[in-house]
Order: sequence, then C-alpha cells, then structure tokens
Amino acid sequence: MTTYAGLDTGLRELSVLITGASGGIGFATAELFLSQGSALVLHAHTRVEELAARTGATENALCFSADLRSSEATDALFAAALERFGRVDVCIANAGIWPPEDQPLYRMSAARLREVIEVNLLGALHTARAFLGALERTGPRSDGRGASLCFVGSTAGRFGERGHVEYAASKAALRGIVLTLKNEIVELDPKGRVNLVEPGWTMTSMADGALADDALLRRSLATSPILSLARPSDVASALVFLSSPLLARHVTGEVLTVAGGMEGRMRWTPEQIDPAGVRLNAK
Repeated sequence: MTTYAGLDTGLRELSVLITGASGGIGFATAELFLSQGSALVLHAHTRVEELAARTGATENALCFSADLRSSEATDALFAAALERFGRVDVCIANAGIWPPEDQPLYRMSAARLREVIEVNLLGALHTARAFLGALERTGPRSDGRGASLCFVGSTAGRFGERGHVEYAASKAALRGIVLTLKNEIVELDPKGRVNLVEPGWTMTSMADGALADDALLRRSLATSPILSLARPSDVASALVFLSSPLLARHVTGEVLTVAGGMEGRMRWTPEQIDPAGVRLNAK
C-alpha cells in the first residue's frame, strides 16, 4: 500500500467522505487517507456491513449505507458525517457502476440506460450538491486548508467505449461538472478546489470479468506505452494528491488521467485490417 511516508500531505485530522468505498478504488483510497491521519466517512450502497468489517473498529471511520440516486439519502449521508465529525473537508465522488455486457445503444434497454445515468451521473451530482451544502453550513476551515471535491471518471469519458455508451456519457459529463463547480466552490471557500481523476482499465472486481478476456486485454493496451493495468492504489494516490491542501494547493479544474499513457481504444485489431480494402475504399 502506498503511504506517502515522510511527506506531509496536510490531510491529518481532515474529514474525508468517500462514496463507493466498498469497491477496489474506493477502499484503496480509504486506506491511503487513513494512513495520512484523516477521519473517514465511508459510503456503500448494499455492502456496508462488509465494508465495516474490512475497516475494523476505529473511531476515525464511519460506514454509512445510502442509495445516491436519491438526493434525500445523499443528504442523510452528509448529515451523519457532520454529526460525527462536525464538517466534511474532502469529498471523493467515486461511486459508480459498469454493466459488463457489451450492448450497442440501439439494443440497450431503457432500464439499463437510466440506471447507469442515475447512479454514475445523478449520484455524482447529488454527492457534490450535498458536499457544497455542508460547506455552506460550516464555512471554510480556519487554518486555511481549503475544501476539496474530486470526482472519479474514466477514460471512457474521453475516448468513448463501444458497447457502453451510457457509461461513457455518464463519465464524459463529469468534465463539464468540474469546470463549472471549480468556479462555484470558491464562493463558499476561497481556497476550495474541484478536480477529476480519469482511470483507464484498473484491476478491480468490477472489471475482473472483462479483463479475463485476452483479446480485450490486448486491445485495451494497444495504445498504451506502459504495458500494465492500473492498480487501485495507483488511482488512490492520484486522488490523495489532488485532495491534499499542500501538494495540490493551486490545482483546480483539472483532469488527471491514470491510464499508462493510453491514447484511445482501438476499433480494429491489426488482423481485421485489409490493406487492399482500405486503399479501395479511398478511391
């Protein structure tokens, strides 16, 4: 586990709320913040008991279940955080889903389309709304360590993802949200910041099934100079960096990609390309 040993991140005693903390990226992020001396509010939807068991008995962590598709449930999550720790200094909007089955839009059910947009996009907006509402109530910290809101997106939001247009749309929208909220948060905290981390393929339980496909793995890394998948701790390190009021004090409205230099996902494998046909189509 990455620990930032010997480096002062300025995160000690800050209250950090992480949504989707029962997943691979979320839990790795929780562990790293905990190593920095932060107080944690860890959200899960259906796996909160499992999350609490993994976290163990500690006064510095509160586990809470909420369906982030509901603004009322999201508000209750932040109310519990304020009751326990008095404020929320850092928010990591990480919760999301990715249906593993490839499905083009013209065959996609309205139910799948709606669920992914509601969980990934509305859930992120409800989280940001509740976080900024809590900041309005508490005001900025007196020690000048500015508030931080960081979203977890995906390279699908930049490059698209065939068979997963609803996921790509939900993640692409986060860029516009970040560019808007970076200008709104400073009305509540002059040193407040909003950023976005975009992971590529990462070794998590959500992606395990897809990454077991050798052909998909080859296509996914075909444009990446670093021939490796990300670990959850790689993404967690980026989130902790951007959340740090010391390391990233002057960084806001930015997108940090954690994808080994990926430039896009290939539409065709080399074996599928017929040079003669390509030349013929150009005439």
